[in-house]
Amino acid sequence: MQGGETVMDTSFPFMEETSDTAIEQVEGLPLFQEYAWDYEQNDFVLRDGQPVILAGNEALKVWVYKVLKTKRYRYPAYSSEYGSEFETLIGSAYTPAIQRSEAERFIREALLVNPYISDIEPPDIQLIGDELRIHVVVNTIYGEVTVDV
Repeated sequence: MQGGETVMDTSFPFMEETSDTAIEQVEGLPLFQEYAWDYEQNDFVLRDGQPVILAGNEALKVWVYKVLKTKRYRYPAYSSEYGSEFETLIGSAYTPAIQRSEAERFIREALLVNPYISDIEPPDIQLIGDELRIHVVVNTIYGEVTVDV
């Protein structure tokens, strides 16, 4: 098992403490944890049939990726603050410059609701046909992470 990972005990549906003691509680917030995500398969990472749990910046990378891929207001399982509004740019009459500006605003709005994220660097946004590609550097309470969506 790699540092920062643990396997969830199915007896209790609560996230366990991780084996990585280098990541500690910061700024009064509990250790951020998230289920590991396989970006190529677009599914959870399982080990022996159990979900793998990440902590700290590795967990935040997954959260950033998933929040930017999730359509805001679409799924009742998520709060109205979770997700992004990129789909509103589809078919818009905005110029590419305005589309990039709106996409950057959507990114900031989606990410800065998370108290573990302190700021984001100006993202690299590419509009290629009907595909939006994002490279973003996120400043968290644990340090800096880079995410590509």
